[in-house]
Amino acid sequence: MEIFFRNENLVMWEAFLFAFIIAYISIPPLIEVARAKNLYDVPNGRTSHENITPTLGGIAIFAGFAIASMVFVNIAKIPYIQYVLAGSLVIFFVGLKDDITGLSPLKKFIGEIIAAGIIIDLGGIRLSSLHGFAGIGALGYVSSDFLSLFVIVAIVNAFNLIDGIDGLSSGVGILASIAFGTWFYLVGQLQLAVLAVALTGALMAFFRFNFFSKKYKIFMGDIGSLLLGFILSIFAIKFNELNHAPLADGVYYIKAAPAVSIGVLIIPLFDTVRVMLIRMARGISPFKPDKRHVHHYLLELTGSHQKATSILLSVNLFFIVISFLLAHLHISQLMVVLLVLASLLTYIPYAMLKRRHKRNKIGSNGFVADTE
Repeated sequence: MEIFFRNENLVMWEAFLFAFIIAYISIPPLIEVARAKNLYDVPNGRTSHENITPTLGGIAIFAGFAIASMVFVNIAKIPYIQYVLAGSLVIFFVGLKDDITGLSPLKKFIGEIIAAGIIIDLGGIRLSSLHGFAGIGALGYVSSDFLSLFVIVAIVNAFNLIDGIDGLSSGVGILASIAFGTWFYLVGQLQLAVLAVALTGALMAFFRFNFFSKKYKIFMGDIGSLLLGFILSIFAIKFNELNHAPLADGVYYIKAAPAVSIGVLIIPLFDTVRVMLIRMARGISPFKPDKRHVHHYLLELTGSHQKATSILLSVNLFFIVISFLLAHLHISQLMVVLLVLASLLTYIPYAMLKRRHKRNKIGSNGFVADTE
């Protein structure tokens, strides 16, 4: 039994290294291809970077994750893996089309629904309960379908929307993958843990180029951000479903699983909801791009992608730790704690930026530019 346990640990390390190496060695050739074919993200009025940068990094992330998963996951123990990879492939082509030639929001949305439908209705990866939140327990088939679809599409687009500064999406993805993967490992869900470490390995390889490199800087593009949100939505659903009833020994049972999931993904989820509410309150389309995201505030305050990302990743790590430490609370209680903390921490950079604008007397007549 101990030999088997060691083998499982070895497989996880192998999956991590395999995914990391594949993604790592893929990125320089992808950059050369992007340069040869002029596949760049060109700076404009709503982007936060100043130089044209290749956008095919998501291909390396997909290759590292998918190949490592196919090689090291025991399909007999996790038969729905074929649907995870099939849905990921749909997301891959949706992102590829958008990165290369552009894709309308409607077509992108349809692609996301198709990918989500594959894992929900064919793979059986769905939310079957709200764990007593708002007094709701088990869900009917149709309710489960719609809720699962909403959760997947919401997380996918949340990651797509926060992919605005170096290292943010991939950094949050690394933290979330480690958090979910560690819990999967502790409760004996080793195949899900392998998937998590494979994603972590691929993201770390990308993070090295995106966050640290100047010569070989690359963006993940829609391929990467959509894929990242898609895989993490699957982890979040499985995390909630495995906590639907207390685990056999009860040691790692998470009472407030839905709230903990939100805590793990707090940066993309809270910021997306906040920005959309602000836009709607001002009579603007919630999907219209702007610079009201918290990473834009921090970028203006710090003047550095690295500093802004480091702050946000530290905050995300803080929320992950708090969520698991307070996981014994009722879902509603933990949700209130998370929302209050997120609101407070988001307001701080906004207030600091507004104070700076006032101090600098922005505007010829003393008018203070609206930072929102």
